[in-house]
Amino acid sequence: MRYSNSTLKLASSYAYKYPKFLLLIITFIIAYLIFHGRNYQPMNELVISLGYFGTFLTGMLFAYGFTAAPATSIFLILSQHQNIYLACLIGGLGALISDLLIFKFIRVSFNDEIEKLSNEKIVLHLNNHTPSIFKRLFLPVLAGFIIASPLPDEIGVSLAATIRTISTRLFSVMSYVLNTAGILIILIIGKGL
Repeated sequence: MRYSNSTLKLASSYAYKYPKFLLLIITFIIAYLIFHGRNYQPMNELVISLGYFGTFLTGMLFAYGFTAAPATSIFLILSQHQNIYLACLIGGLGALISDLLIFKFIRVSFNDEIEKLSNEKIVLHLNNHTPSIFKRLFLPVLAGFIIASPLPDEIGVSLAATIRTISTRLFSVMSYVLNTAGILIILIIGKGL
């Protein structure tokens, strides 16, 4: 596939204007390439031997894109060895801590680029032509869905962090409830296997 000079110039100008977002995307790609298709059996056995502390650690891993898949498989295994209700509460707490780290990092470190991005022509156009009810509901619902699922929480948390009306306290409650519910569903599925 060949790219025109104008396409490459446009891509490099965005890379220059938004280096942190570029770095974030590159880390997702690298993490996927490193962890794709790996066998996590030794890690699974280690987490089982750690008991509920292992469940807490698995919850922390559940929040990160490149460790969400192995964390999901570990939760499926843990469902056979632990009380699933206690495990989802403990795992949800671990995921909350990871999400708070991401949330604070995005809110503080990416604030300058979020401001610049909000002034881009396409973002202004979308913002002006999107009904306000859709704007108020769509981003929080999308962020919540991503946080509750085994999808990379970085995406959902990043979306939530860009919503200025979401406080850290509200985000914490939302993250804990959604992650705990997502982990419970995985544990219930694992119990049925």
